[in-house]
Amino acid sequence: MNRRHFLMSAAAAAPLTASALASPNDTIRIACVGLRGQGNSHIKAYEGMKNVEIAALCDIDESILDKRLGEVSTVTGKKPERYVDLRKLLEDKSIDAISIATPNHNHTMQTIWALQAGKHVYVEKPASHNIYESKQIVAATKKYGKIVQHGVNARSTEGLREAAQQIKDGLIGDVYMARGLCYKWRDTIGRAKPEPVPAGVNYDLWLGPAPKREFTKNRFHYNWHWFWDTGNGDFGNQGIHEVDICRWLLGVKLPTKVHAMGGHFMFDDDQETPNVLTATYEFNEAGKTKMMVFEVRHWMSNHEAGIGEGGKRKDSNTVGNVFYGSKGYMAIEGYASYKTFLGREAEPGPAKSAGGSNWVNFIDAVRANDYSKLNGPIEEGALSATLMHLANISYRLGRSLTVDPVKCEVKGDAEANAMFTRPYRKGFEVPKIA
Repeated sequence: MNRRHFLMSAAAAAPLTASALASPNDTIRIACVGLRGQGNSHIKAYEGMKNVEIAALCDIDESILDKRLGEVSTVTGKKPERYVDLRKLLEDKSIDAISIATPNHNHTMQTIWALQAGKHVYVEKPASHNIYESKQIVAATKKYGKIVQHGVNARSTEGLREAAQQIKDGLIGDVYMARGLCYKWRDTIGRAKPEPVPAGVNYDLWLGPAPKREFTKNRFHYNWHWFWDTGNGDFGNQGIHEVDICRWLLGVKLPTKVHAMGGHFMFDDDQETPNVLTATYEFNEAGKTKMMVFEVRHWMSNHEAGIGEGGKRKDSNTVGNVFYGSKGYMAIEGYASYKTFLGREAEPGPAKSAGGSNWVNFIDAVRANDYSKLNGPIEEGALSATLMHLANISYRLGRSLTVDPVKCEVKGDAEANAMFTRPYRKGFEVPKIA
């Protein structure tokens, strides 16, 4: 994989097709795909926007689909079209864009299907389930000339955009290291036996590219995050936000070295992915070496740099980032707040907490038909996802990786490079575009 596939600028992208939206007042018709959990957040975001119509809803679980149809109809006074199969939805030429909040293993395939159907796409994090998909989702965006936003809301909050500018302007000096913190209270998922697929669930469509497995409750709603077939662990669930923030504010792309270690501690259950993980990265760009450390911890943990201390409960999560520089450090909590501490005495410096909407930014870019307006373009999402995938490969193989950041391959390690992709089920292949 060549680095240039990740670094496509708006200028290098294929020209966007002429917009059917003649003016800012024209209505954008959007379809939401995957409606449970985060998918409902997508719906709520678009419901509050002027001149945006939720034209269709799609989910393989008809009980959730029908519930959301009723909720949207109550708010908007208009019932969206109903789809179980995304491929049928994409035949509707009147839909301008789709907003994807399905499980990780479907993100790239569904994005490419939508691009091939001429739709703009908002796709949830992580952009890909493996490194091969990171390459293909970027190549498809370039080939089909549509707008694709990666679903990491921090890129659009006023607080973190200011934080990024403060680091760029040298507030905390020469920044040499960043840490991503993902300390969340995750209880055991227990063990679940195979059982019949629930009525109204199209399990074959849900599996998509993943291998055929017997249905269990643990492999379905939400807990799919903890199985390698469908998820990427908490690194690819919560942690991808923090990895993206680390990479963004550090100003780095692909690493030269990756090492990850951890395990599945304390609980005896079905979970395959680690619930404790420490990943370290080394970057060498523009003659400078920078470090990044990412940590997943479950259950009990201390707070750090004040992050999580404002929680209403003693068991509040610690989710955020810390950046270390020659003049001080910066603590970021969640997606919208930062504080700085300067000098040897760690005197409080500039701080800000202010939100923003990645969905609004996406709609603005679609309406203007201007890729350069995106705060979270898919190229950035693919890079961040690739960092997460490299660490997971290191963890699973139990060894360090030496990476060629130009070719994006692991040097002298055929086994690691083979894990860049996966076998795909017939009919659900992620096409090779680049």
